[in-house]
Amino acid sequence: MIPFVDLRTQYHSIKGEIDAAIAGVLESCQFTLGSEVEKFEEEFAAYTGSTFAIGVNTGTSALHLALLAANVGPGDEVITVPFTFVATVAAIHYTGAKAVFVDIDPRTYTIDPAQIEAAVTSRTKAIIPVHLYGQPADMDPIMVTAKKRGLIVIEDACQAHGAEYKGKRVGSIGDFGCFSFYPGKNLGAYGEGGLVTTQKGEFNRIVRMLRDWGAERKYQHVLKGYNYRLEGIQGAVLRVKLKCLERWTEERRAIAARYDLHFAGSRIITPQAMPYARHVYHIYAIRADRRSRWQEELQAQDIQTGIHYPTPVHLLPAYADLEYREGQFPHSEKAANEVLSLPMFPELTAEQTDTVAHAVLELASHTRAGAGGQPKAAR
Repeated sequence: MIPFVDLRTQYHSIKGEIDAAIAGVLESCQFTLGSEVEKFEEEFAAYTGSTFAIGVNTGTSALHLALLAANVGPGDEVITVPFTFVATVAAIHYTGAKAVFVDIDPRTYTIDPAQIEAAVTSRTKAIIPVHLYGQPADMDPIMVTAKKRGLIVIEDACQAHGAEYKGKRVGSIGDFGCFSFYPGKNLGAYGEGGLVTTQKGEFNRIVRMLRDWGAERKYQHVLKGYNYRLEGIQGAVLRVKLKCLERWTEERRAIAARYDLHFAGSRIITPQAMPYARHVYHIYAIRADRRSRWQEELQAQDIQTGIHYPTPVHLLPAYADLEYREGQFPHSEKAANEVLSLPMFPELTAEQTDTVAHAVLELASHTRAGAGGQPKAAR
């Protein structure tokens, strides 16, 4: 079996350091926040080029608290995309604000900056560009629009640890960056975890209070806050894994390049890394017009795949109240119908990569693979 993600192999590669780090937390009994979380915050802030980093319990909580710190609330609007994991939109909903969608750029699967201006109203407070699959959104025009219209920019970097836009790490460009450390992420905890980055001291102060019941100090509750604290064990685990992140990222990029080489000249539509981006390949998604059949046949060959994501948020029953309809965001809808995520993790061997690629090429030889319009060659 070639797994979609192999967390066990990764754990065994760093087992000694991980076990020692966890044992250290058990000895210290600093189970919630504590010194390991504080050190991880400092190290991750430095890694992203941010002044501050605040550890929280999930990436969803990171988005929620960033929105609250930006003073987003009932009656406000936040612009984002429907082609994302539902948490992006859920966090907006938690504040009482309304998500306003614009479509994606079909080349990158990230927000189309050219559509943002037309979506801005007097109620718009923020923009959440999603750095989907590990590719940064095109941030310069987003920041220009935000400055012109007085909007906060919250980067959803939950799939983009270490990704760069024109040499700057994501999470350091907008007013906030939000990261997830769900186990399968490029930098994953052994449980749940998240983090907010910012350059502004006041935002740092507010998010820190909000994650810990709104308290400025113990029992002094200044704000109506939440129990969104990061656990000490997760901080220790993440400190160990952060030291490996650059090596793992380059291994992901090498695997993506190997896939690309196999698919070059075929009709398979592969991820397109933009010239401004350092793509970190959380997901390597191709396009297939007969996706269900391909997924079944690959599974029959012991090759696991995934779909990220099969339904855009505006068509999910949970968000029917937003009153969008099918056909309003054609690029998001087309991507949702066609994307197929191939195995991608740093420990994926060359032999496994070749096996997956050969199986996909064999399927493509029997079906029309380039479903997204004009096919492009892999880079």
